[in-house]
Amino acid sequence: MPDPETFSNVNQAKPIAMKDPLMSTITTVNPATGKNLDTYEEIDRAAAMAKVEACHEAFAKWKLKPAEDRAEVIKSIGQSLRDHKEELAQLMTAEVGKLIKDSRDEVELCAAICDYTANCGPAELASEPRNPSNAGRGIVTYSPIGVVYGIQPWNFPAYQVIRYAIANLMAGNGVLLKHAANCTGSGLKIAEIFEAGGLPENLFTVMVISHDVSDEVIQHDKVRGVTLTGSDKAGKHIAEQAGKVLKPTVLELGSNDAYLVLEDADLDVAVEVCSQARLYNNGQTCINGKRFIVTEKVYDAFLEKFVEHFKGVKTGDPTADDSDMGPMARSDLRDTLQEQVDESVKNGAKIECGGAIPDGEGAFYPATILTGVQKGQPAYDDELFGPVASVIRAKDDDDAIRLANDSRYGLGGGIISKNEERAVELAATHFDTGMVFVNVYGVADPSMPFGGVKNSGHGREHGGFGMREFVNAKSIFIGQPE
Repeated sequence: MPDPETFSNVNQAKPIAMKDPLMSTITTVNPATGKNLDTYEEIDRAAAMAKVEACHEAFAKWKLKPAEDRAEVIKSIGQSLRDHKEELAQLMTAEVGKLIKDSRDEVELCAAICDYTANCGPAELASEPRNPSNAGRGIVTYSPIGVVYGIQPWNFPAYQVIRYAIANLMAGNGVLLKHAANCTGSGLKIAEIFEAGGLPENLFTVMVISHDVSDEVIQHDKVRGVTLTGSDKAGKHIAEQAGKVLKPTVLELGSNDAYLVLEDADLDVAVEVCSQARLYNNGQTCINGKRFIVTEKVYDAFLEKFVEHFKGVKTGDPTADDSDMGPMARSDLRDTLQEQVDESVKNGAKIECGGAIPDGEGAFYPATILTGVQKGQPAYDDELFGPVASVIRAKDDDDAIRLANDSRYGLGGGIISKNEERAVELAATHFDTGMVFVNVYGVADPSMPFGGVKNSGHGREHGGFGMREFVNAKSIFIGQPE
């Protein structure tokens, strides 16, 4: 059976969470030290199906609450996240190697998502009057559909969960979570935080299960929708499983985001933004910049500054204040990244800095820049999920846009230009992605839709869109035509 977590853009190699098929356990590992953290037992099929049923029973009561009442609980969950920020942040850093300051910021973002959803949710879900031609009047209502099952990765152990869970709880749905094995503890801790915030029992349920059991959860008649964050290969598998039983999906998949440095770019801004775009979260973010397409006019000057910046990046203990980057989340993911770098170099790429696994403990990898990147190399075609930047030379601005869109992916991207009006026009008209950043790098904002096109998936989260992905937009016709 295909393993969606293995295929995930954040789980590209065999799971290192050391699942023992005989004991059905998961052992989490600190990637900075290689030491074991905790061990968890998987539940069997019968126990998993019981949890689905219990979540559906909780949903049957939750959906009857007015949206304003649900919003109050969502707001309380946001406060609970802030109350437990340090505890959750420390656990996330221990499990996946995030810089501790980034883990704290992640929890704050999660709380902000709760605030936004609580404030905007009732209006987003409110019934809308219409004037149909075949009745006296009409109403469109947005009704919850039932239990929504989420399969989530490790690179943002809290945010990936909050992004879909809070929107669906606001909509009135029940929520199941299968988290990545190597951040199992974070998933269970989030469930505790939700409960402390006043969420009814069983309404948000963490499923510590195998991938085979996960496929059976999708088939359960009480599960009405499925959402996944992972690779395009994982997305195809999950979409196939859901499609067999005609269930809607939201798929946030991998990407190979392009950042364009145009001819009129301020190079200091370009280096700062592009460095953040590539190295944030230890280079393990779906909307990290990965391909940096630089016009001929400024290529040499940009590359010199970019390499100098990368050479100064300090990799070290993610809990230390002076570390610029922590380790990658698992040593096998680092090995896969090295294989992609080696294959790219074999096919013509050149290492400008970094590019080799360092000696010592932990899954550390240096900030790396490749040039001479072209079609047929992993650095051009695929998603390198780690701190490796692919710098590509373009003839001019038009050629840069062409190269940016020359990808099977379409999640995010960026444009660096002094002419912001023109950059916005290029972003709106020519950039074939779901998100574009102009002269800035950012991850997500509760008020803006998040999602991609092409092999980067379909569906949107945030900005009110996520609250309507798994609802029944119901038409009600009333009375005789006037």
